[in-house]
Amino acid sequence: MQQSPYPRVLVVMGVAGTGKTTIGPLLAARLGVPYAEGDDFHPEANIAKMSAGTPLTDDDRWPWLDAIGRWAHDRAGLGGVVSCSALKRSYRDRLRSTAPGIAFVHLTGDRALVGDRMSHRTGHFMPTALLDSQFATLQPLAADEAGVAVDVSGDPAEITERAVAAVRDLAPPR
Repeated sequence: MQQSPYPRVLVVMGVAGTGKTTIGPLLAARLGVPYAEGDDFHPEANIAKMSAGTPLTDDDRWPWLDAIGRWAHDRAGLGGVVSCSALKRSYRDRLRSTAPGIAFVHLTGDRALVGDRMSHRTGHFMPTALLDSQFATLQPLAADEAGVAVDVSGDPAEITERAVAAVRDLAPPR
């Protein structure tokens, strides 16, 4: 008997270089739900700013977060996975205000591992120089936030398996 798709929308979060764009589609495929790349929701001005090595401000992020929140809201009860750094609690609160039942999969790794991975990737607009600002901004999930932390050591298949096991243990959305 085939398992039904996972009904909750998951936001794969973390600093740049943790593998959101790699793990997100793998997790979505394993759960039988669609995937959306969070970077695709950025306005061109945000991409230009980050490409130039300038961190985004909260005012830059609000329209991006609202667009992701609308996608998650439209998938409520149907399931889905979307990548989004969601580094601050206020960003996650903004997403939850539009899509209350979402949960977060926080991809975690130390600065050395993530920096090494970033230095080897090509074709991405986020320069390694912004990684320190991402770690400085990061507010890990609080105990009252629906979500799980998943270590990013290992290969993508191992990380995905850890994520699948972790989200299966999440309480259903309220």
